[in-house]
Amino acid sequence: MKTTTSLATLVLFNLALAGCTTTGIGDGQLAGGGAAEEPVTFSWTSTDGGLSGTMTAMLPDMNYQGMFFQITQQTRSEVLTPLWNNWNRGWYDWSYWGGPMMQPYPTTQFITHYTGKVVATLRGQGDQRMRCRFHLVVPASGMSGGGEGQCQLADGRVVRAAFPGK
Repeated sequence: MKTTTSLATLVLFNLALAGCTTTGIGDGQLAGGGAAEEPVTFSWTSTDGGLSGTMTAMLPDMNYQGMFFQITQQTRSEVLTPLWNNWNRGWYDWSYWGGPMMQPYPTTQFITHYTGKVVATLRGQGDQRMRCRFHLVVPASGMSGGGEGQCQLADGRVVRAAFPGK
């Protein structure tokens, strides 16, 4: 009897956990240096409703994987520390959500001013890396609400990306 109760509890726990997991897909294009654009496929998984999780970007020649975080007013700067690995802290060398003439923000202002945005750092084989920034269509729904944005590879090439809402 005790084994049956424990098994039932474990099954219910796993079902509850599965109910909290959200996933999604997106697509994009890698702009080649003068060449035709190449397709990119994105996928993401989250256990907290799309506020953070793992993301994968599949390019024709390499796959990248890493963490993503939605920036909200409650985001603490230390949570974002892994994003800056191998990049300048706060990505101050990459203009945020505006045009090329927009000045970068320090990390503290980044969090204050950019609620409803998602950032990610993804890694490929060897020293390959990609940083991403997305604007959500429905921020209260997290990644599930859809969005669009771009990623930048370490060599400077850009990937445009879009995630459909559910």
